[in-house]
Amino acid sequence: MIAEIGHFALVIALALSLIQSVLPAWGAKIKDTRLMAVGQTTAPAIFLFIALSFAALTNAYVTSDFSLINVWSNSHSDQPLIYKFTSVWGNHEGSMLLWVMILAFFASLVAVFGNTLPATLRANVLSVQAWILVAFLLFVLFTSNPFERQIPAPFEGNDLNPILQDLGLAIHPPMLYLGYVGFSITFSFAIAAMMGGRIDAAWARWVRPWALIAWVFLTAGIAMGSYWAYYELGWGGWWFWDPVENASFIPWLSGTALLHSALVMEKREALKIWTLLLAIITFSMSLLGTFLVRSGVLTSVHSFANDPERGVFILIILLIFIGGSLTLFAFRSSSLKAGGLFQPISREGALVFNNLFLATAAATVLVGTLYPLIIEVINGAKISVGEPFFNMTFGPIMLPLLILMPLGPLLSWKRADFYPAMQRLFAVFISAVLVAILVLAFTKDEPYLAAIGIGLAAWVILGAFAEIATRANFRKAGLVGGLHRIKGLPRSMWGTAFGHLGMGVMLLGIVGVSAFEKELVVEIKPKDVVTISGYELKYNGVIPVTGPNYSESVLNFTVSKPGEKTFELNPTKRFYTARKTPTTEAAIETIWLSQLYVSLGDIKSDGSVVLRVWWKPLIVCIWLGAFFMSLGGLISLSDRRLRVGVAKTSKGRTKFKSLENAV
Repeated sequence: MIAEIGHFALVIALALSLIQSVLPAWGAKIKDTRLMAVGQTTAPAIFLFIALSFAALTNAYVTSDFSLINVWSNSHSDQPLIYKFTSVWGNHEGSMLLWVMILAFFASLVAVFGNTLPATLRANVLSVQAWILVAFLLFVLFTSNPFERQIPAPFEGNDLNPILQDLGLAIHPPMLYLGYVGFSITFSFAIAAMMGGRIDAAWARWVRPWALIAWVFLTAGIAMGSYWAYYELGWGGWWFWDPVENASFIPWLSGTALLHSALVMEKREALKIWTLLLAIITFSMSLLGTFLVRSGVLTSVHSFANDPERGVFILIILLIFIGGSLTLFAFRSSSLKAGGLFQPISREGALVFNNLFLATAAATVLVGTLYPLIIEVINGAKISVGEPFFNMTFGPIMLPLLILMPLGPLLSWKRADFYPAMQRLFAVFISAVLVAILVLAFTKDEPYLAAIGIGLAAWVILGAFAEIATRANFRKAGLVGGLHRIKGLPRSMWGTAFGHLGMGVMLLGIVGVSAFEKELVVEIKPKDVVTISGYELKYNGVIPVTGPNYSESVLNFTVSKPGEKTFELNPTKRFYTARKTPTTEAAIETIWLSQLYVSLGDIKSDGSVVLRVWWKPLIVCIWLGAFFMSLGGLISLSDRRLRVGVAKTSKGRTKFKSLENAV
């Protein structure tokens, strides 16, 4: 009965979404305040009904209700409770229900906390958001119903995919979806602005917090997904340029460009057309990612489904929203004024440069991801575009962006002088050169590219705080005066600094592990010892262990190095009984910013095993950098200036409109 309530709640949510998709927008058109206010009631109600449906599905998993096909296909009564919860979104149907719930959640936030938005803009935003909701609720109800029953009910379920039975899956998909779906709000704001005809600095100020929220979650979601694949799949890599990885990375790149472009629009009322286009493209790329994951057109370890019917349905949604939004953009863009003018050497110019390279990088990843599909459609040939292509194209595109990253915040708006800005970075430049020289001095094999890469990372890391140091001006103000100035700096400046710091730290990790990683593949027997980077691993033997829904063989290694504390590593081979599927659980020891990584091959009857051991220097910096970037976004969100409206002219006087509840 609870499952039927969940199903019926989705039907009610669809009916309310249909109402919200029409009445507020119509009210905005005819200036009827009562109709415009309909969305303020329906949006929270839609979210509550979808949340009720999600709770009903969760209850079915927790109670092991195998009469639901979805639960039977993806759960088992012996599963630990935490994985019964994560099983809810560890499959296609449940993950799509989570998708629409988050979509409704963002719409309800606009309805509840958007009181300071213009009534027509809020009404149009809620209607556009409801259009998206209608499309995906129809998709869920007609092609991906998680409440479909089977009679008689099986006694036991098929268990969740073993590689998804991990704590990382408790957080990674919700984080990723909050980013993916969060950009639907910026899309809705763009469409609503074109419908209402108001596109100005105030619009950019309203959009930026929503874009920043989505960007923070998407950054965290991608990083967590990368680390999950790194330790769970046992392959030792942190990024594979997998099509589904790329599907989340493309909107991250365009979303990053959107954040910087909206800043220019807010400050100078420039780049209006480009900012609108980026808002449309970013969510369009999120929709494209949804299509790639769920249609089965591209093969990936991350794919949820391989169903042509679902793929066609999502493709239709894709064509309607992308085609419709771009058509509206084509009609409206010619009526937009150019906005504020600026010189190439200025902060606006630096942000345009930033956008140019980010957009090019996103286009490059998109082409590399879709090219195999296009070739197969044209002549039936099956090809793959892998790591060599992306490394040869993406890296050089991002290099100029990284070089100029510390410079942008030091340039003034409208017009700047390049030479004084470079003078402020002189100490940073010297420090980066010294770091590169030290890398060459203390490493073997003359790794010139690695030294340049680490020097570039130092340039970005130290340069991230150059603007703050310039504002503090310790030389003239002294220590106390400088600290007082720092205390008065806006939080958004600190957010920018931490965001750029994160990029530099991530670059340090990428270069370090790429240049100095060591790998050892060897077959060993009990009591054998292997050595890598000064660490000795002694193989003590195999220990059989029985888990709740699996059996496993745990290999015990004692690891020692002169001058360091001895520790143990326990990589395992698991076998999940219900799925009849083996998995490898790698053993990882973090040593400062580096890691010792051990993964197993098949274990023979005499206890011998093929062992893969990696020493991964500085690899922790990759995910530490993502943490700093997310932290920077959160710090910026805490800045009150992101929640205060831009100047608004009324009767010849300038006043400010508070937007403190806009987010």
